[in-house]
Amino acid sequence: MTGFFILWFSAMFPLVFSPGPANIVFAASGLSQGVKRSISLLVGIDLMFLIKSFLIGFGLGEVFERYPNSLFYLQLAGAIYLCYLAYKFAKPAEAALGRSTSHFGFRAGIILQLFNAKGWVLVALMFSLFSASANELWASHSVWILITMLACLNVSVHLIWIMIGASIGRLTNGIMGEKIQNIVYALSLLAVACWLLWDAVFTGLS
Repeated sequence: MTGFFILWFSAMFPLVFSPGPANIVFAASGLSQGVKRSISLLVGIDLMFLIKSFLIGFGLGEVFERYPNSLFYLQLAGAIYLCYLAYKFAKPAEAALGRSTSHFGFRAGIILQLFNAKGWVLVALMFSLFSASANELWASHSVWILITMLACLNVSVHLIWIMIGASIGRLTNGIMGEKIQNIVYALSLLAVACWLLWDAVFTGLS
């Protein structure tokens, strides 16, 4: 069992921790709202991640195999939503105040994770890699245990990203520093959106 956990963690931690749509937004939220006010965002994103895990763990993965274009449209919608979040971060009226007045809350988290195609792929990849081994260890409970393991990893990693953003916010005080932060995170969100669009187009054409 220990060997299985080490193998699972070695594969899943880099995927969950790597910069992506959700993690960039977590850092931005921690920076602009602090840790406490970012919890609702975390609940929204990780609740949707949990729903994804249940759906794929109990059969939705076959739908994506049958209709691969559905992931293309999810990724496209996710990129558009990231552009919207970037706009909210960089609005001149907010920058003039020296802080972002946008609140990344529960609803934003649900929408972001729903349209995060990479999140769907991550969950599907976990089940394709580890379902057989988990079934040998836990039989009929294997899906539930894999879902629980991923949920715990998600919450832990996402808290780290929020705290990273909050730490950066404490290091850069003042109106000018906050303006720069807003611009940097807006550009980061746009960069991720462009990468998603590029990946969606060329994956869809291949």
